[in-house]
Amino acid sequence: MTESGTKQANVQEIIATLKDKPGALLPILHGIQDELGYIPAETVPDIAAALNLSRAEVHGVISFYHYFRDTPPGRQTVHLCLAESCQAMGGKQLEMHVKNRLGIGFHETTADGNFSLEPVYCLGNCACSPAMQIGKDIYGRVSTDSFDSVINEMEKSV
Repeated sequence: MTESGTKQANVQEIIATLKDKPGALLPILHGIQDELGYIPAETVPDIAAALNLSRAEVHGVISFYHYFRDTPPGRQTVHLCLAESCQAMGGKQLEMHVKNRLGIGFHETTADGNFSLEPVYCLGNCACSPAMQIGKDIYGRVSTDSFDSVINEMEKSV
């Protein structure tokens, strides 16, 4: 089976497993994103048909919630904390640097597919603000220099 065929089979299985649950749309969307990393546009008609919804209703939910992606994520996702503690410790300047360094804004992916940038509103690392998370690693007291060092090391390993 091709990669596309496997992907479609996985989506169909998620839809079939969850479609009869009350409020099934969100669990289905989460299931697909957990499986594929995003919700491909070509899955919207199948989701809509299974739940007796319009494509516009399904698309509206996907586009309303910032958590859902309709494009593939980068190999690494940088979650940058925007909570008050991080903002008070230079988070806004760090945000501007990160966006400039990666050349993308929030909810976007670099052209080479290496990095996606997502906002997060607390990583529970307030004592070490500003903070970010990449993969399972949480970084505290992130400066523009330490951010660049982490990204430079990751770029070497790609």
